[in-house]
Amino acid sequence: MGSENEAVSFPTWSVALSAASLPPATLAAYRRELLAFLHHCKVEHAPATIMLAKEYLAARERQGAKDARPALRWFFQGAKRATGAAPTRAVAATPARRGSGESVPRNSTPPAAITDQGGADWERDLITAARTAGLLWRTEETYRGWAARFARFLAPRSPYAAGAKDVAAFLTRIAVDFRASPSTQKQALNALVFFMQEGLHRQLGEIDFKRARPQRRMPTVLSREECKRLFAEMDGTSRLMAELAYGAGLRLMELLRLRVQHVDLERNVLVVHAGKGDKDRVTVLPVALRPTLERQFRRLRELFAKDRAEGLAGVWLPEGLERKFKRAGEQWEWQWFFPSREASVDPLTGVQRRHHVIDTTLQRIIKRAATAAKIDKRVTPHVLRHSFATHLLESGADIRTLQELLGHASVETTQIYTHVMQKPGLGVRSPLDG
Repeated sequence: MGSENEAVSFPTWSVALSAASLPPATLAAYRRELLAFLHHCKVEHAPATIMLAKEYLAARERQGAKDARPALRWFFQGAKRATGAAPTRAVAATPARRGSGESVPRNSTPPAAITDQGGADWERDLITAARTAGLLWRTEETYRGWAARFARFLAPRSPYAAGAKDVAAFLTRIAVDFRASPSTQKQALNALVFFMQEGLHRQLGEIDFKRARPQRRMPTVLSREECKRLFAEMDGTSRLMAELAYGAGLRLMELLRLRVQHVDLERNVLVVHAGKGDKDRVTVLPVALRPTLERQFRRLRELFAKDRAEGLAGVWLPEGLERKFKRAGEQWEWQWFFPSREASVDPLTGVQRRHHVIDTTLQRIIKRAATAAKIDKRVTPHVLRHSFATHLLESGADIRTLQELLGHASVETTQIYTHVMQKPGLGVRSPLDG
């Protein structure tokens, strides 16, 4: 597989393992060992390499682990088969949603549809149904993850033999054993209903299961002063990214996936393309950031000219768009607005290109800045979006306008911010204030 220090990427290992012809006990053992190894990579801030795996195995085998070596051998061999080439830069697994009970890797970009048709018969049927229905890649990936967990739950029985009682038992289990949140359980329900009815063509009828206890969580919000202190501890591009996330109310991936054509300085608007739910929307562009944004455009022009002069491949584009406009990735308007410093090998295609900044980079920078600013709250990039919404309401913005700016499908989602305003309700004063 080349040098032992070469980074190995296998972003779809979880799905591949679920479809592997291995006994259920072996599948569970391999999954535990691979999750432990990927967690070790994350702790060490290092990609998965054969050298790191050897060091890790030495420690695990001293602890008496018997499944670690065959599990890692399967991982590295599977990575080689998946790429069909030399190993590439690793894509770290991100934690699963709260209450799912395990970690699930999420891909930043989907693989080519023709090369990703699934393994087991039930998975291929699910993929066909998902793509026929036009589901988003992230939705398809989520549904495949839940279907794989359901298949393991049923083993050695096949999903084709399952019915409403099996789905109910699975949903009850994740609520009771893993304390799944209502949103996680609802996601599992939607995934399994689609899987069974659309993928396997089995009508479920009434599903009677133990529902997760409803929870109401208040979003974390920074004051305006805390926002200023946070930004003061940052500089350069990372500060611009944080200020833009706050000033325009962007989700993390909406921010990272901005392209040059989405930032309109002439009209002073920012276009969010293919946001949550594959919806486009227009939001405000902070006037205060105009000088910084103009400098960013100049820097991008220089980087774009350098990449073209060096013959670097164009940036990643959605599969259908890339087929229709083969050279669009080399055009100025499609470049990432927040590109990575160095070009890297695309783990799905093996092509050397420049990707956008990865999500963990900004998350780590914001966490460090919050600590330096002595903010006594858990600060993440999404907290900046919460703060954007709350501060606009406090300034007298109409809730319907805010709903449009945030891209919420329902105004009920937006109303949560009325409960965290500095002066909730009608500006009620505490009786202690006289």
